[in-house]
Amino acid sequence: MQNLIDTLKSGGTILYPTDTIWGIGCDATNIDAINKIFEIKKREKNKSMIILVESEKRLQDLVEVPEMAWEIMDLSEKPVTIVYDNPKGLPKELLADDGSIGIRLIKDNYLKKLIGKLNKPLVSTSANLSGDKSPLKFSDINQEIINSVDAVAEENHEKISEYSGSSVIRLWKDGRVKVLRE
Repeated sequence: MQNLIDTLKSGGTILYPTDTIWGIGCDATNIDAINKIFEIKKREKNKSMIILVESEKRLQDLVEVPEMAWEIMDLSEKPVTIVYDNPKGLPKELLADDGSIGIRLIKDNYLKKLIGKLNKPLVSTSANLSGDKSPLKFSDINQEIINSVDAVAEENHEKISEYSGSSVIRLWKDGRVKVLRE
C-alpha cells in the first residue's frame, strides 16, 4: 500500500480495488493527475468523476451535507455515491457542468487506510476505457489501462466485486432527491 500512497502524493495515478469495482485514482486536489486520468480513459473532459472520502469530517470539509444524505448513507446496504452542490476546495476539472460533485463516504477498511494516509480525497473512476464494461475483477482490466497508470495495487486481485457500481443519488439544497443509478 505504501507504493500507492507515495505515487498519489507525488501526483501519480493508481489502479486499485474500490468498495465496488476496480478504479483508477489520484489525489483529488491535483489537476495534472486528474487530467492524466481523462487521458488514460480516453474520456471527454466534460464527464465528471467521483471522489472517495474516508471520514465524515473530510466529507463535511468538502460539502454541506444535508440531513437526508446522512439518512441515505445509513440506510443504504450497497455503496452509495451522493451528488452534492457547491463543493469547497476541489478543482473545477473534477466537477460536473453544474458545479456539483459525486462523493462516496466509504466503509471499506482498505480504502479508509489508503485515503487516511493520503490525507486528501481520492478520485475514483472505473478502470476501463470510456465506453467499455466496468471491471468486476482485476483480470477484466484492459492491459492498456494497467500499462498507463503509475502504480497498481497488489491487494485483492482474485476478488470479484459484489457490486458493478455504487448507487448514485443527486441531492439539491432545496430538498429535491433524484436516483441517478440504482
